[in-house]
Amino acid sequence: QVKLVESGGGSVESGGSLRLSCAGSGFGLSRYCMGWFRQAPGAEREWVGAIENDGSTTYADFVKGRFTISQDNAKNTLYLQMNSLKPDDTAMYYCAAEVSSGGYCYIPLVDDAMDYWGKGTLVTISS
Repeated sequence: QVKLVESGGGSVESGGSLRLSCAGSGFGLSRYCMGWFRQAPGAEREWVGAIENDGSTTYADFVKGRFTISQDNAKNTLYLQMNSLKPDDTAMYYCAAEVSSGGYCYIPLVDDAMDYWGKGTLVTISS
């Protein structure tokens, strides 16, 4: 059974950092296109960043230079390191997998393209 479980969310002050984790089971994350998304209160879900099966990463403009995606293949876990956090980064953060693209990510990732989703982890940034 394929499962993605996010963790690491919490409340921090503006300028702080958090590292989110996405633990996978039932399949190997490194074989596929993996993405991070977020949904702020009252807003639509938006794509944050992606990592392909060759390890290359791409980010939405609003997080470039602040967020970094990485993965630990031994732990089958995806990470999102978030630095210089702003109140606008407050959102529920989700990881998702696209298994039908052979590991390639069609940027920007869209919800409909993703095959599996975690339930999310909440990030709250105070000013």
